[in-house]
Amino acid sequence: MKKISDSTIGRLSTYYRTLSTLIEKNVETVSSDEIADINNITSAQVRKDLSFFGTFGKRGLGYNTKDLRDEIASILGLKKKWKIALAGVGNIGRALINFNEFKTQGFHFTALFDNDPKKIGTEISGLKVHSIDDVCTVIKNNEIEIVIVAVPTKMAQDVIDVFIKCGVKAFLNFAQVTIKVPEGVLVKNENMSIELEALSYYLTKE
Repeated sequence: MKKISDSTIGRLSTYYRTLSTLIEKNVETVSSDEIADINNITSAQVRKDLSFFGTFGKRGLGYNTKDLRDEIASILGLKKKWKIALAGVGNIGRALINFNEFKTQGFHFTALFDNDPKKIGTEISGLKVHSIDDVCTVIKNNEIEIVIVAVPTKMAQDVIDVFIKCGVKAFLNFAQVTIKVPEGVLVKNENMSIELEALSYYLTKE
């Protein structure tokens, strides 16, 4: 299968949430036109995105909302229970631990890490905070596949390097710095400052 762009994957996630909302409203079928209208894109884009993964729905009848959501969930790997770890249990980290949608989507926090001696050994939401020095042992014992990084910017690269050495290949990075990783390792950056700056730019231009 050809390489799928990040923008396509991002739209699939949007379609998944759109379908979930429609299901909550007891909507049983939906057309590509309706999905497109809700998300302010074209119906051609919706059909193109879905076509990368097969044929869904029936011409003239649209898509069954539950069936299509299940298909997209399977494509996105949401039917699997993913074990994730959090590096950095500061304010952002604690908020992420309590973000219920992670668990709903199959992402379960299994381990927490920090380098603050006052936090190491304590428990947050039933999870023990481990020292960064224990990364490899904890990662192996808990079969962790994804790590969310919410440490200070100056520490992010070193922290991610440690996890990479322990076999982790997927990261969600909240630190405001570009991370360098070897081939085969994935890093997605969540930079709220950049998004806010984009909003301020457009408001300034009005």
